[in-house]
Amino acid sequence: MSKVLVCQGVSRVFSEAGTDLHVLENVCFSISKGERVAIMGASGSGKTTLLNTIGGLESPTAGTVHLAGESLYQTTERKRTKIRNQQLGFVYQFHHLLPEFTALENVAMPLLLAGESKQQVLEKSEQLLSAVGLAQRLQHKPSQLSGGERQRVAIARALVTKPACVLMDEPTGNLDNHTALEIQALMDKLNAEYQISFVVVTHDEKLAQRMDRILFLEDGKLTERT
Repeated sequence: MSKVLVCQGVSRVFSEAGTDLHVLENVCFSISKGERVAIMGASGSGKTTLLNTIGGLESPTAGTVHLAGESLYQTTERKRTKIRNQQLGFVYQFHHLLPEFTALENVAMPLLLAGESKQQVLEKSEQLLSAVGLAQRLQHKPSQLSGGERQRVAIARALVTKPACVLMDEPTGNLDNHTALEIQALMDKLNAEYQISFVVVTHDEKLAQRMDRILFLEDGKLTERT
């Protein structure tokens, strides 16, 4: 099975007041097409740093990250931005939707910024919003949507470019139990339908158990839970 994401020997060291803080140490793992992986660990263990590093947002101190066969850090900033925009989707605990735009416009934004025609973009965005159960909420702004609906919009926005992988940082952390279960079921459905890989940083044990694998980050080292 083809590898969507490959991390090899990734380390991240922060220096402060003459002291080196080793947040990530020689992290090695890979993710196959359509695979769903949870990353767990205590608060402050470096999970978000790892997510940002594999997402092309924070350069590692050492090691390599390859996404869809292309190096994220052995290239120019412009090329890295292009790879990230084409191959990655991002979903956060707080949806980060643009409040002045409708659900449809929020989902359409990544494709509009990429220069695709408005008509095609709106059609694709409407199809995705329908797929996540929001066909009747296209023209609603974030303030008019529930927390679960806003997170569904964020997931649709992450998928609209048809990325190889979607990175999620605590996607259910701000939701009640019932809504969290709905989002988990939606992720299962979209994974089966689109064969997009998911990397999910979470404290939610129930969500982690739904993934294909669980990786655990402790003292900068990543291990697989068996």
